Amino acid sequence: MLLRTPRSRPRRPRGAALSVLAVCATLAALLLGAGEPRAAAAGSLPCDVYGAAGTPCVAAHSMVRALYSSYNGPLYQVQRASDGAAKDIGLLSAGGYANAAAQDSFCSGTTCVITRIYDQSARHNDLTVEGAGGAGKADVGAPADALPVTAGGHQVYGLEISAGMGYRDNSTSGVATGGAAEGMYMVTSGTHVNGACCFDYGNAETNNMDTGNGHMDAINFGTECWFSPCYGQGPWVQADLENGLFQSDAGYSRNSSDTGTGPLPFVTALLKNNGQNHFALKWGNAQSGGLTTTYSGGEPTRSGYSPMHQEGAIVLGTGGDNSNGSVGSFFEGVMTSGIPTDAADDAVQADIVSVGYGGATGSTGTLGPGSEISLRATTSCCTADYVRHQNDAGVISPITSGSSSLDKNDATWIVRRGLASSSCVSFESRNYPGDYLRHYNYKLYRQPMDGTAQFRADATFCPQTGKSGTGTSFASYNYPARYLRHFNHSLYIASDGGSNDFDSGTSWTDDVSWVVSRPWAP
Repeated sequence: MLLRTPRSRPRRPRGAALSVLAVCATLAALLLGAGEPRAAAAGSLPCDVYGAAGTPCVAAHSMVRALYSSYNGPLYQVQRASDGAAKDIGLLSAGGYANAAAQDSFCSGTTCVITRIYDQSARHNDLTVEGAGGAGKADVGAPADALPVTAGGHQVYGLEISAGMGYRDNSTSGVATGGAAEGMYMVTSGTHVNGACCFDYGNAETNNMDTGNGHMDAINFGTECWFSPCYGQGPWVQADLENGLFQSDAGYSRNSSDTGTGPLPFVTALLKNNGQNHFALKWGNAQSGGLTTTYSGGEPTRSGYSPMHQEGAIVLGTGGDNSNGSVGSFFEGVMTSGIPTDAADDAVQADIVSVGYGGATGSTGTLGPGSEISLRATTSCCTADYVRHQNDAGVISPITSGSSSLDKNDATWIVRRGLASSSCVSFESRNYPGDYLRHYNYKLYRQPMDGTAQFRADATFCPQTGKSGTGTSFASYNYPARYLRHFNHSLYIASDGGSNDFDSGTSWTDDVSWVVSRPWAP
């Protein structure tokens, strides 16, 4: 059993009691939901929608925004390394978006980890860092600055889980137990996944152990194919019902068209289960469009799943027994009492799309934090070539107005305050949220930020006047005599002369000088 810290914060406004106007607006949105997806009406955030449909939220967790139109409490808590102090991060306004500037100010000059994710519902089912379980030692908190993202036009932070990280609440209120019906969704990412067990959000055991079939009821998102066959490469939205990741009643996929979401930067993943004889899986692009149902049918035919035996804990980022080898991203998620209607699910998806996850930052072409840029080579051979990632590696290649959307996105970067020093910069991938350009064995790669001091240093570059007298050169933070250089179309941190081919002094000053330009991706 996890220990829960005493609640010392004042009771905060909750979204459980909706105003008459909010209920009417929500019902209207549901009635109109048969048409094309649209931005949700004011006052119709996800838990407003589900509450009006008769399936109220019993858990509502988000790093980025309120999930009730009336909510004005904290979203999450951070703890800084320098002195161990903690701070709640709240909203800019009721029903609005996270006050990320408060986090930036509090964590300035040090690092912070996320220690608590608050439940916005009246149930107070807050998530704290998970303790040891049957399959893993106690977890650690996720770095607070690993996953910057634009939502609602605001710069906020998501939760980026690496192996050994996870959150849990073993003593909850209102969460389904013993075969009761429930629904849940989370907004996650298809670009930060793996095939290890288990990136889950939902209902789990109360003792961090595997207590048998049907004792979990959680969304799983990743590339692990538990029951063959699975179609495509994934990642798939699956149901972790304990001792199996289920795509159907048979376990394996009965739907050959369900090849996974692919590397979408933002994905809505949804599971609902009546606890007796039926469950359903859906997913959608969290940036556009509606939901696709990949399975709707009976509970697993193996023994123990019909009826279910949920225990009512809530887990995020690991399996029920703290299997914690997975990676994943989390932006928001809720759990409901009872099974939401399809119309309610559709209205919630429309609201998620209206958030504008991953939208343009609004700043371009400079090295200021939040600016979107492309970096052009200045060497005479390569003045039409730009820094991009390709198969995870950093390279340069020609980008023009006629290039594909994928190539343009791969050649677009978001400038972030240096992960190791705020006086320098780091470059986040535009289409792989939370992935940064970093060096490893002197070569450049696009990799997810794991919060370690080594990664922070490897992904930090300090701008200087271009060594050729043109543009800007970027010194490696932890190897200050080495600069970002292209050599044979690959990227390195290189010195001016040395034993490596890429340290050649020939054209070195040109190769390490870059033009900071407007981004190729919109």
